[in-house]
Amino acid sequence: MRVGLIGAGAIGTYLLEELHTKKNEHIRVTSIFVRNLEKYQHLEEQYDIRLYTKLDDFLHSDIDIVVEAANVEAAREMLPKIVRHRDTVVISIGALAEEAFLNEVKDIIEVNDHQLYLPSGAIGGLDLIQNVASVGIIDTVSLVTRKPAHTLVSESTDEAEVVFEGNAAEAIKQYPKNINVSIALALAGIGFEQTKVSLVADPKAEENIHSIHVSGEFGEASFEIRNKPLPSNKNTSYLAAVSVIGTLKKMIGKINIG
Repeated sequence: MRVGLIGAGAIGTYLLEELHTKKNEHIRVTSIFVRNLEKYQHLEEQYDIRLYTKLDDFLHSDIDIVVEAANVEAAREMLPKIVRHRDTVVISIGALAEEAFLNEVKDIIEVNDHQLYLPSGAIGGLDLIQNVASVGIIDTVSLVTRKPAHTLVSESTDEAEVVFEGNAAEAIKQYPKNINVSIALALAGIGFEQTKVSLVADPKAEENIHSIHVSGEFGEASFEIRNKPLPSNKNTSYLAAVSVIGTLKKMIGKINIG
């Protein structure tokens, strides 16, 4: 599988290292779209790839799938054109938080017979949630995300503080950079309005902690994920980067689990 990568930041660099230095011979990054050619020129020789600064040229290069590893703004700008031409993996899932834009992308995919893949990112359990939602035996989905206090509030605090409580739709509007997990849950389960979200600023927390509870006719399920940052970048989720590799490997695997 020949991968075209959009963005060469922390996650993009992680993908390059994992796919080119650990004998993943069936998956290779061959093209990268960047804004600044000079800044990333060294990657061409280091990883035997080609850089592009024009999106059309990138999309028509010798690639099988596009992996977006840029940011929400870039994803919103480019995604409609990308999915017209290629199957796509989107990391910046926040781009799909607005219903009108999500529906636009769905329509383009349908017309052009392409696939859109959304890696699980910083959490797990989405397979169970999708399964029970697909047959309508799910009633509630709730998320409590606990983060280091300094990432959510400007003033120093000694006690954990609930800074938001509501649904996923409201959480996304108020904390667009801190609540991507709620978007994944809402899309997998019962929607933005019905997915309950609490966001806690905790001065004692050293990592992001996501606690998910699901209930319905099937029974109940709870998950807790303590997410460490990528070793090379403390602002990037380790699981988010890993989930992209997992998504790509599932595409070429002969046995698919979940």
